[in-house]
Amino acid sequence: MSETPQDPAGTTHQFQSFANEAPPQKSGPNVALIGGIVAVVVVVALIVVAVLAMG
Repeated sequence: MSETPQDPAGTTHQFQSFANEAPPQKSGPNVALIGGIVAVVVVVALIVVAVLAMG
């Protein structure tokens, strides 16, 4: 009369449902990525201006 041990993580069906869920789609551009690219462009432009001013 022993019972099957209960899986504390849930059933296989519950896990498969979780695993099959699609990740949320991003609706817009990544603002941090765009900001980082702009910052790099600004720094490179400042370096170019400084080198040209010294020469």
